[in-house]
Amino acid sequence: MDFDNYLQEYIKSDSVIPYFIQGNSLQILKTFPDNSIDCIITSPPYWNQRTYAAGGIGNEKKPEQFIDELLLIFADLKRVLKPTGSFWLNLGDTYRNKALLGLPWRIAIKMMDSQDWILRNSVIWNKQKGGMQSNSDRLRNVHENFFHFVKKSKGYYYDADNIRSKPRQTIVKNGSVISATGVSGVRYKRQIELSTSLSLLEKENAKNELNVILSKISLGEIHDFRMIIRNQQRTTHSDSENVSGRAKQLNEKGFYFLIYHPSGTLPNDVWNIIPEDTQNREKHFAAFPEDLCKIPILATCPNDGIVLDPFCGTGTVSKVAYALGRKSIGIDLSEDYISLANNRLRIYDFNQAI
Repeated sequence: MDFDNYLQEYIKSDSVIPYFIQGNSLQILKTFPDNSIDCIITSPPYWNQRTYAAGGIGNEKKPEQFIDELLLIFADLKRVLKPTGSFWLNLGDTYRNKALLGLPWRIAIKMMDSQDWILRNSVIWNKQKGGMQSNSDRLRNVHENFFHFVKKSKGYYYDADNIRSKPRQTIVKNGSVISATGVSGVRYKRQIELSTSLSLLEKENAKNELNVILSKISLGEIHDFRMIIRNQQRTTHSDSENVSGRAKQLNEKGFYFLIYHPSGTLPNDVWNIIPEDTQNREKHFAAFPEDLCKIPILATCPNDGIVLDPFCGTGTVSKVAYALGRKSIGIDLSEDYISLANNRLRIYDFNQAI
């Protein structure tokens, strides 16, 4: 069975055993069908910082050449990505002649301007620790960018409930309903009564709506809330009614409620994840941690979807996809890395499985 047939068989199969392909990503991607991949997660080589097995991208003489090479691949990634799909791109920056080049944002902006990618999130990966740095004229670098791109602004697959943190539960104490973070309503009732900014009718309406909210808390329909009362709490919006509907509500009613999702809160866009320890990792030194892959896969790859990493290295993305029950395809120029990836997962590659 030739390579094209292997690929087609894997895409149609029920197997979640990762399929690793050794070769040039740009050439291999040309063989992929249009709109066949659900989720792409990758961390391309750094520019001019490391020597990777088999060479390839990252060894260009100029950063502009590095950007152009990546954009060629990203154009084909957009072709193979489903309209409902997501592309998560981790990029590290670098210095030249003591100047930080801003490569992640140069690339991201070019993707938006010349390829019409839509940027949904710019995540900061806070590595919390960095390598030894001898510089005494700048701060230590301990973060990298992790961009979430989609092909269309609406209708892409996103399972927010799959990545929410588990909410704390409400309790009843001394006859009062207390929200997950300790909001009982007693303080708000007192503030309503003592307010000099609310009319008698506004006070009555505020108490009634507060009681409705507390009832929903006791029934478990919501787990947490905040009440914003005119001239009592710091507002969480613009004061201009032309900009904010909440400002209009505060002006007309004298109050509004912030209701928190019953399934918990979504992760924010700063991820504190320590890089993997590479001291026991053979031959490959780009520490792409498994935890960096979990939210993207859980949120943007359906259970029956396929994850692709066109710079798979030793297979971290596929390892996490396999653990989460998703199919995955990894491409790398280095035969050594593909071998390490299969050994790391301790599974047979798909070629052998079929």
